[in-house]
This record gives sequence, structure tokens and C-alpha cells, in this order.
Amino acid sequence: MKLFITGATGFVGSHVAQLAASQGAQLRLLVRPTSVTKNLPKDAELVTGDLRDPQSFASALQGVDAVLHVAADYRLWVPDPADMYKANVDGTRELLRLSREAGVRRVVYTSSVATMGFKTDGTIVDETTPVGEADMIGHYKRSKWLGEQEALAAARAGQNVMILNPTTPIGPLDTKPTPTGRILVDFLNRNFPAYVETGLNLVDVEEIARVHLAALEIGRPGERYILGGENLTLKQILDKLATISGLPSPNTKVPHAVAMAYAFFEETFTGKLRGKEPRATVEAVRMGKKMMFASSSRAEHELGLRVMPVDHALQAACAWFVANGYAPAPPKSLL
Repeated sequence: MKLFITGATGFVGSHVAQLAASQGAQLRLLVRPTSVTKNLPKDAELVTGDLRDPQSFASALQGVDAVLHVAADYRLWVPDPADMYKANVDGTRELLRLSREAGVRRVVYTSSVATMGFKTDGTIVDETTPVGEADMIGHYKRSKWLGEQEALAAARAGQNVMILNPTTPIGPLDTKPTPTGRILVDFLNRNFPAYVETGLNLVDVEEIARVHLAALEIGRPGERYILGGENLTLKQILDKLATISGLPSPNTKVPHAVAMAYAFFEETFTGKLRGKEPRATVEAVRMGKKMMFASSSRAEHELGLRVMPVDHALQAACAWFVANGYAPAPPKSLL
């Protein structure tokens, strides 16, 4: 099978590409001129282009059996949000159009659990929980929701498209790192003195990659699938990290109002005045008021997703961060 994969230099995409290569797929991978390609399969065909300029890679879709659209502009703070919408919304719409014109038989679009209708009371949501654009907090969530609407519209018009909604992936190769990876890096660097009351669903990134490839074979067109693992409060995650690393877990809980004030200061001083990415953002704090607890029952039954404890993935991620110089070795061995 010949696959065209976007986002293969990113966290989830690199795992998808490596697994696909190990299963014998022929790969065409979209990369930007500035992309770091060290985690890509060695025999993959690299196509230089940009989602913000779809014609730059249109010809590479010829002769492809399926597209895995994993790429996204995933940031919780951006100096200019227009670029995020151009990549996440316009880029998705145009990639779907170009795939149709090239005769690609199937497209798997990687959305995000961020598009679900989360509650503040910890209710476990699924793909049927009511949600709309007004529920989307910040530019990242809104752009992913709008991109997902493009995929759903294409499916309704007859294109063979399905949507995967990973929760919070954890594991090695998080080179950027992602906002969640930064939680681990900050903890390992002893920069996590306090926490806020929030919740996440954590999932092993390798399981996400496996289900991406399974979806190519057995996923239903027009369907959305949450790919998740364990529902955990932030405090529970930090306690797990303490057990893994031997470092202390913070015991001070910060009220959301205090966290919001700090985020506002960071965005103003670090972001606007210094032009650097702030350590905390207003968007992240607003998102944190909702417990992002989700059910992956549909993906379990239809795609064979294995919902499992996330301890192994957390340990693998910590070991990778330490081995690659993001943090010093903790008191407890990670091997």
C-alpha cells in the first residue's frame, strides 16, 4: 500500500510513519523545508511542501492508495492566529479536495479530542455528546473543530473519510515537545511547584499509531473515533511521575483565578513584550477548567483500540526526555 502522510515529523505522525514502514507500506511524507527529519523512516520518499500552500504537494497525491492527515499547527499561544487557521482549516479542506481529484481511495483525518463537548464536572464524554463552535476555547480548539467540519462535510458528500480524535498522547519522540510533554519536562526539571484542579485522558502514542493503521482497513467513513486511555486528574498524573522518577509530587493546589492572573502576566510580558512563547497561557487555563475525561468505547469496539494504564508510556516518555537532554536524570532509574 502506498501512503501519503502529513505531519510525519511531529509526535504522533512520526510513530504512525515508523509503524507503517515496519509493516511494509510505501511512504510519501510531507515535510517543510525547515523540518527535522531524523525520526523518519530511512526509505520514505520525502515531499517538500506546506499545508498553507496545497499546490506545493498536489502532484505527490497521484498514485497514492490512502492519505493519513496527521499534521496540525498545535500551539496554545500564537502571535498570529491566521497561520493556524490556514494550516488546520484551509489546509485540511484543500488536502481533501486534492485527494478526491487524485482518486485517493481513503483519507484518515487526525483531529483532536479537543473538539469534544467537555464539562466542568468531570462528566465522561463521547462522540455523541452535544458540542458546537461556541464551546471551542481558543484558536487551536476552534481551528481543529472547523477542520473537522471540513472532513465531515467531505464524508457527507461521498468521500471516504473518517476522523480520529486522539486524547493526550504520551511516549518517546516528543521532540518539540507538545504542551503535554512540557508537563513531563517541567516536572523532571523540578519546575512544577504547584498544580491546578484539572483532568486529562492520557494514551500511549504507540497505541494511537497502531489504530491509525487499523482505521485504514476497518474504520467507517464519516465516523468520529475517540482514541484514549486513562482518565486522570493532573494531581494523579504528577503522582505517577513521582513514583516513576523518585522526585516529589507537588502538594500545593493553585486556584484557577491565581493561575489565570499568572497566565495573563506571562502572555503580556513574555509573549507580547518579549516575543517569546509564555510558560502559561490564558487559553490553557480556560481549557483547564473543564475535565477532559472521555470514553473510547466506539474505537474499542470498531477499531480494536486497547485502553490500558498509561504508566509504561509515561516512563518511556520520561526516559526519552532524559536520554535526549531535556532534563537531568532523576533519583530513580527510568530503565
